[in-house]
Amino acid sequence: MYHLTKIASLKSITQFRSHTQQIGAEIPIDDVFHAGLDSCLMSPVAWGDRTNGRRVIGNRIAVQPMEGWDGTNEGGISEPMLRRWRRFGESGAKLIWGGEAMAVRPDGRANPNQLILIDRNVEGIRQLLKALRSEHKLHWGQDDDLVVGFQLTHSGRYCRPHDHHRWEGRVAHRNPLLDDRFGGVRPDQQLTADEVRGLVQDYVRAAQRAQQIGADFVDIKCCHSYLLHEFLGARTRDDEYGGSLENRARIVLEIITSIRAACPELGIGVRLGAFDTVPHEPNPETAIDGRLGQGRPRSHGHLLPYRWGFGMDPDQPLQIDLEEPLRCIDWFKAAGMTLLNVTGGSPYYSPHLLRPAAFPPSDGYQPHEDPLISVAKHLYATRVIKEQNPDLVVVGSGYSYLQEYLPNVAQFTVRSGWTDCVGLGRTVLSYPRVLMDAIEGKTAKRKWICRTFSDCTTAPRNGLPSGCYPLDDYYKNTPTAERVKQIKSQL
Repeated sequence: MYHLTKIASLKSITQFRSHTQQIGAEIPIDDVFHAGLDSCLMSPVAWGDRTNGRRVIGNRIAVQPMEGWDGTNEGGISEPMLRRWRRFGESGAKLIWGGEAMAVRPDGRANPNQLILIDRNVEGIRQLLKALRSEHKLHWGQDDDLVVGFQLTHSGRYCRPHDHHRWEGRVAHRNPLLDDRFGGVRPDQQLTADEVRGLVQDYVRAAQRAQQIGADFVDIKCCHSYLLHEFLGARTRDDEYGGSLENRARIVLEIITSIRAACPELGIGVRLGAFDTVPHEPNPETAIDGRLGQGRPRSHGHLLPYRWGFGMDPDQPLQIDLEEPLRCIDWFKAAGMTLLNVTGGSPYYSPHLLRPAAFPPSDGYQPHEDPLISVAKHLYATRVIKEQNPDLVVVGSGYSYLQEYLPNVAQFTVRSGWTDCVGLGRTVLSYPRVLMDAIEGKTAKRKWICRTFSDCTTAPRNGLPSGCYPLDDYYKNTPTAERVKQIKSQL
C-alpha cells in the first residue's frame, strides 16, 4: 500500500531534489530564486500576428480558468465571482487565461450556475473584465500589458444545466468505461453531424460577444474530457467528425477557422488536454476505516488497443503519447491559433493526473503514487510541445502541488525554455500573489499556500460553490464551510 511523502515534510531544496529523484519524477529546480524586476519571470512575452496585431504580455505568470460554480441560475455573474476576478487582477499575472469557463449555450453548462456567454449576460461579464483590469491597475500601475481571454466551452458528457444532481450529457462518441457512469448514455445523446455544425456557430457567436466585451482572445476549451476534447478521441465515430485524426480534429479546426473569419482581430488560444489516461476508481482493497481507497485504473485489458483516448499509447494507455497532439497543434496553428495552454487528465475520472493532490475530492480516491509524478508529466508534455513549437506562446500547468518549491521550479522551467508562462490554478484561490511575493523578495505567507485539500473540488461535486474553504477567510467563515467539513468527514 502506498504511503505519501507530503511536500511540507521536505525541509529543503536538497531534500526535494533527492525525493523527486528517488520516485523517478523529473522536476528540475533552481537552488536559488532570483528576485527583482530582472527575474526571468518578469520578462515580457511577444504575442500576436499580422492579423490581430502584435501585443506584449507583461510577465510569465498566467492565471488558469477557475470557475466557482457560483453564478446565477441564468448564467450571470455574482458577487463571489466579482471578488474572484478582482483577485485575479491583484495576482500580478499578466496573462489571464479564461477567467473561468463560459458555456457557449445554456444546455452546455457543467452546472446550473456556470457563466453563459449569451446576449443577456454580456453586460455582467463586462463588469467582471472591468473589475479585473481595475484591480490590476490599482496594484500594479498599468494594464496595457495585461492580456485577458475568455474560455469558451461545452461540457459534453458532463452537462448538468438544470440540477447539480441530474446529468444531461451530450457525447462525441460512446465510451465503454464511461457510458455507465454520470447518469448513463442513450443513443440519442451522441451529437449528430448537423448538431455539430450548429455548435460551431454557437462558438462563433460567443467569440463575437467576447470581442464586443473587450476580451483580447478566446480560448477554445479542448481538454479535461469535455466535449471538444472527447471529439479528439472519437475513433469509433463513423462520420466526418470521427475515425481518422483529421476527422476527429475537424470540429476544433472549424471553430478556429470560423472565429478567425468572423473576428479577425480577436486572438485565439486552445487549452489542450495533450495527454490522458484510462478512467481511475478507488480500490476497495485499500479502503481503511471507511476512507476512500487508493486509485487504480478501471479494468481495460479486454479493450486493448484502447480506442477512446487522446495523447496516450493505445497499446499501453497508461503511457503518454504526444504524436497526435503535436499533429493537431500544427493544424491549429495553421488555422489561426497563437496561444496554447497544455494540460492533461480529467477532473471526473483521473483527478490525480489533472490536479495532483495530497487529499482527494469526494468523488476521487487516495493517492496511489506520489502526486509529483503527475506534476512531472505536465512539465514533460509542455517542454516537448514548446521545443517543437518555438513560435507559439505556450502556458504550462500542474504547478500548484509544488507549494513552497513553486517559485524555484517555475524559474527553472521559464529560464530553460520549457514553457513561456507558468499557469497557476488552485493556489491563486488562497494566495493570488504567491509568485509576485517571491519576485518582490517577500517571505511567503505559508498560511495561504495551497496544500491541495481539494475542498475547491469537493464543494462543487456536492452542489456547493467552489472556493478555498480551509485557507481563505471569505469562505472559511461561511455556513457552506461547515457543510464541506461534514461531507469530508463521511469519506
